[in-house]
Amino acid sequence: MGEMRVDLSELEETVRKLSRVTSAMGDSVTKSQYNTFLPKNALGKGFAEQTDIDSAHTEMKSHIEEVIKVLHELIDDFGTKTKKAHGKYQNAEYDAKHGMDGGRSGSGN
Repeated sequence: MGEMRVDLSELEETVRKLSRVTSAMGDSVTKSQYNTFLPKNALGKGFAEQTDIDSAHTEMKSHIEEVIKVLHELIDDFGTKTKKAHGKYQNAEYDAKHGMDGGRSGSGN
């Protein structure tokens, strides 16, 4: 059976990139909540479609917030799991290099 090898530097780079994406997504969450607000009557008032437009805006704003929240959670979860995987591979690599007994095996002691 072939040997499987994990490139820890690539995994670490993935963790860094995901961290940057998560940070940028935090800005998107904030912007979707506060920078997409449209006050009632901002597009005018007293016309037949006013209620429909206000309702459509509120519905779309909520939808955008939810989509961005789900994306943020997904990326954050993937980043957390990638960090854990990196740590486990790093520990396994250390154990393989140094032996489970601190390098004492085979030393004649």
